[in-house]
Amino acid sequence: MSDARDRKREQISENFALPRSNGELIFASPWEARAFGMAVALNDEGVYAWRELSAGLAAAERAGSESTYYERWLQALESLALAHGLVTESELEAKMTDLAHDDHHHH
Repeated sequence: MSDARDRKREQISENFALPRSNGELIFASPWEARAFGMAVALNDEGVYAWRELSAGLAAAERAGSESTYYERWLQALESLALAHGLVTESELEAKMTDLAHDDHHHH
């Protein structure tokens, strides 16, 4: 891994209180790891700065959200994707409907 990527990973640890066990990141479900990975990849590509994701997480917490840490992470990531024109509201809604439908049929 390059020095620049190492520095970015350090910024993640500095800016976010990521759930850890024995120093390792922990994810309760595979989607949490995927959301985290997408956030890192988009930051690596320069789509947004960590402070933007941090602000989104803080806004979700201030709103008194009862959601889990990674649900708030996903909410912030969705907002960033919309704000930066990566998806439209209708594309996001359609994908969320597809995912909910797929999840329902896998149980």
